[in-house]
Amino acid sequence: MSTDAIVLLREDHLEIKRVFHQFEDAGHNAVATKNRLVDRMIELLTVHTYLENECVYPKVRELVPSLEPEILESLEEHHVADVLCVELAGMSAEQAHFDAKVMVLMENVRHHIDEEEHGWFPVVREALGRKPLQEIGAEMLQMRPNAPTRPSQPGALRKAVHALLA
Repeated sequence: MSTDAIVLLREDHLEIKRVFHQFEDAGHNAVATKNRLVDRMIELLTVHTYLENECVYPKVRELVPSLEPEILESLEEHHVADVLCVELAGMSAEQAHFDAKVMVLMENVRHHIDEEEHGWFPVVREALGRKPLQEIGAEMLQMRPNAPTRPSQPGALRKAVHALLA
């Protein structure tokens, strides 16, 4: 398994997008399946944004200061995803706005993934090189088992409050 931070983030992105596709393919009346998939989305996104906000973004801000505007935008995009995840956590696929809210979440996250992967990941890789990215990735792997998996958990709440006050 690679400990390269960018490789780890891309693997998360692939898993998140896979669940998005499953949701889109679920069919209009697949209430139980949609509920299960949204629970999985919330878990994946909560862990992923926690690792980025608590580990990756602070290091990148410090080591590649030219990316400050992109990191700040990413933090705001995470905040939007967090709000949608909190709302979806209290909803059911039977509710009228459920599918629409999930679609907005998926659109925002896909946009965020595209900006990271095609915008600042190449800049970070060139600026930092292999060893620092492996060190950041190792820290991510160490943090992952204790990362919040629901938006209501303390680590996720701290992340959300920090985004509002930063």
